[in-house]
Amino acid sequence: GCVAAVACGMLYAVYLSAYHGRKFWFSTKQELEREITFQDGSGLYYYYYKHMLTAPYKTISGETVNIVQLLFLYPELATSFLYRITSSHEFVEPIYFYIGTVFGLQAVCVTALFVCSWVMSGTWVAGMLAVAWYVINRPDTIKVDQAVPLRDNWALPYFSCQVAALTGFLSNNISSATEMFCYLTMSATSVTFLLVWEHSHYVLFIQALCLFLLDSFDLVPPRKVADIHKVYFSSLFLAYLLQFQNPVLLSSPLLCILIGSVLAKYFQQNMKKGPLVARVLKLALHLHLVFTWGITFNYLIKKLLPVHESDFILKFLEVKFSLNTTTNFITNFLLCQESFQTPRQDLFLRLTQTSVLPFYVLVLTVCLLSTLQSHSQKTQTMKLDLKLEDGRIGEHPEVIYHVFHTLMFGGLALLFSRMKYLWTPYVCMLTAFGVCSPDLWMTVFKWLKLKSIHPVVLSLILSTAVPTIIGFSLWREYCPRVLAELSDLQEFYDPDIVELISWIKSQAPASAVFAGSPLLLGAVKLVSGSALTSLPLYSDINLLKRTEDVTYQVYGMKSAEEIYKLLTSHKTNYVIIEEAICNELRINKGCRIKDLLDVANGHVVYDRGEMYSFSKYGRFCQEIKLNYSPYKNYFTRVFWNRSYHVYKLSAEK
Repeated sequence: GCVAAVACGMLYAVYLSAYHGRKFWFSTKQELEREITFQDGSGLYYYYYKHMLTAPYKTISGETVNIVQLLFLYPELATSFLYRITSSHEFVEPIYFYIGTVFGLQAVCVTALFVCSWVMSGTWVAGMLAVAWYVINRPDTIKVDQAVPLRDNWALPYFSCQVAALTGFLSNNISSATEMFCYLTMSATSVTFLLVWEHSHYVLFIQALCLFLLDSFDLVPPRKVADIHKVYFSSLFLAYLLQFQNPVLLSSPLLCILIGSVLAKYFQQNMKKGPLVARVLKLALHLHLVFTWGITFNYLIKKLLPVHESDFILKFLEVKFSLNTTTNFITNFLLCQESFQTPRQDLFLRLTQTSVLPFYVLVLTVCLLSTLQSHSQKTQTMKLDLKLEDGRIGEHPEVIYHVFHTLMFGGLALLFSRMKYLWTPYVCMLTAFGVCSPDLWMTVFKWLKLKSIHPVVLSLILSTAVPTIIGFSLWREYCPRVLAELSDLQEFYDPDIVELISWIKSQAPASAVFAGSPLLLGAVKLVSGSALTSLPLYSDINLLKRTEDVTYQVYGMKSAEEIYKLLTSHKTNYVIIEEAICNELRINKGCRIKDLLDVANGHVVYDRGEMYSFSKYGRFCQEIKLNYSPYKNYFTRVFWNRSYHVYKLSAEK
């Protein structure tokens, strides 16, 4: 089983590397063409990896920022350090070392899922099936082939290891030494997870919420929940120190629910004792105390520290759930991003075609019903020495946790498309565990009260036969497709952006400051190293407001003088206008950048249900191309091609 787990991880890393090479023709391209394959603005992270220990940084014009804190650059710090001390420059290029490290982490992620399913089911066949489903559903389990340096790709492998360690820690049938190993692994991976991704504390909050609910309903041992809380507290404390006293962590929902839970338990010592009615009332009071203390703590922190992120998130969620409306550009812009929209129906169609979703629903149903049955019949604490013939899968704490885990992340995935990368891998893992677990089959047979054949024998047979049949059918149908992906030569080449960046490198002064869309500026920063007016980062509210003013207003209906003042206020020398944004065509017109700006700027007129843009000034990105006064007084075009126009700002008088 251990050999199979490691082999699956290594083969997956090789597969990703081969697929990435075929998709982007990586080995045959020059350095500039390789670097622009880092999409979604992720090239910015690679830039700092390249220059981590060399020249001082010119990042945001007119501002001095802690770039490690802002961009969570600990992965680049560690990778560049390893590249230097191992003398890897003698046999591998920096870019290959970088993407190889990311692919290696994906191998760790796959191995962690393998181990997780193995620990829960008791057979390593479950791990093999989990990996098979994970690979087959690659578009919905991982996004490393789209943008290698994204924080998600660095962070989620650590989260997978943390979940695997948590699974082992919650298990009843483990030794004290194994429990301590799981505890230490959980602690180390939790801290690392918090350090490498700005959204990690929200993910851990969902996990903590799962454990809180399980603890409230007495479905997991209280001692272990208390130990896990210690892990959360220590991880938050260390991350707070290592992130230069990041105030966001102090106001995070994770810390709030931990504080509320500890205080509520202190005031309710005997919450889980007494008759049924008394326990229900105590539970209701407990939930009220936890959330009251948590909200109070959050309110006090926001009063003491300059934290505005949570206020923005609340306003964002109000608009998302149609509880409010807004003309705010940032809120509407984020809601229009695919990551924050509901997933398309083809996600569930793909999961159904690979058979993982139907089996997941069956496994989830059995586990939930067994949990409800065990909880309703329980008169004392949970039985620790469960045997196969008991047929009580719903009393395994690690199983109950994963049921709640997939339910909560599944609920979020139904609301936000990006959450599928946190949900789908664990759907694959839980489903593989279910079909390979004799305990689950035994639970079903206990309900059916089989007498013609011994249920223990039948459950052992089916827990081997069913995954074998599934594995064979997956191999027969999808193995040729996976191999075809590796043999299919794709082409990713954008001559216009290559021409633009080549011009910037050769013609623009080294001290020039560029304004443009954040995703484009990520590539500009990577290749040229120039200072920028904004960054492709959606987690910093102040940076988003700056992006609206300096980057996107050039696509609005404002005067040349007004745009010039906005740009020069941030010391901009060159502004890049993109044809794809200026003349954007979408079926959903309300999500075009220019439409969002018109709404935010009050340049919209509604007539008979239709929205029309109106202003005394034309759209800046279109008017400037006509090169008439006053536009030519402030801007001079210095470069253009089919996709990009670069204008130099006149010196201030």
